[in-house]
Amino acid sequence: MSLTKTGVMKRRNLSKTTGPAARGGSGAILTAQYVGAAAVWGASFLFIKLAVGGLSPAQVVLGRLFFGALVLAIIMVATRRRWPRGLRVWGHLAAIGAVMCVAPFLLFSWAAQYLPAGLSSIYNATTPIATMLVALAFLPSERLTRVKLLGLFVAAGGVVLVAEPWRGLVVDSGSATFFWAQMACLGGTTCYGLGFVYTRRFVRDHDYDAITVSASQIGAGAILILLLTPVIGTGTVTLTPGIVASVVVLGGVGTGLAYIWYTNVINAWGATIASTVTYLTPIGGVLLGVLILGEALRWNEIVGGTIVIIAILIGQGQLRPRRRTKALMVERQAV
Repeated sequence: MSLTKTGVMKRRNLSKTTGPAARGGSGAILTAQYVGAAAVWGASFLFIKLAVGGLSPAQVVLGRLFFGALVLAIIMVATRRRWPRGLRVWGHLAAIGAVMCVAPFLLFSWAAQYLPAGLSSIYNATTPIATMLVALAFLPSERLTRVKLLGLFVAAGGVVLVAEPWRGLVVDSGSATFFWAQMACLGGTTCYGLGFVYTRRFVRDHDYDAITVSASQIGAGAILILLLTPVIGTGTVTLTPGIVASVVVLGGVGTGLAYIWYTNVINAWGATIASTVTYLTPIGGVLLGVLILGEALRWNEIVGGTIVIIAILIGQGQLRPRRRTKALMVERQAV
């Protein structure tokens, strides 16, 4: 074999090894995209809190999905991607848009009227646990192992600690609203879990990439909330530069660009490492709530949020003790 051919084969092998990273960008760019996605998604609860100061929850969701759909549609056109075809496919995508976009966005926006932004971000971190529960209920291939069961129990303890149900012993309208706002956040994460499982069952067999599916489901969600807003989104509209900027960033960056960044990270680093962005999101949400909105951070929120993150690690099997290597086993047998 000639040196020229050898060099070509080495370059091809190298491209196979580093191809995803190359498509997503250099290591520094990928790191910036990872941190950017975590920062934007952590800040989204701050933006929601600011936006509901002048808009109804439905109006906030309408603006968020409109700008998100606009950014993703531009990307679809710029990259010459084809939109999905067929009523059946669009029916599934519309269902995903309703479950993963409209419903949870409405629940979190409604809760933002009564909850600190940092607390909402902590509840959002329970999404992997909610996804696990939904998958166990609706996917026959999913099995409840002892590790997953332990993760669920630990997560339940963390959620109870964050929710402080003992505060509801003092019966008044304020505590009741506070309780139901927390339940709304848990309802939002349950919607995410339902959406992930629905996507896995009905959409993964179609030949559409993540950007196409995202643009389609967010576009369908934007149309749905546009139809619903005249019914459920009535109220006085107060627009300030801060509110407008919050909705634009929340939609265009948080629901649009950040998804592209996250997809690049998944392609380059793998889903396991990319999923750790879930652990950073509540940190950003809590810090921004404290620094910008002056929110008080309670001890139970810190401890409960930490317990929830530990539960996610347990449920995903990332806290298992490492297995002994074959070399070590052979060495001990020799002794």
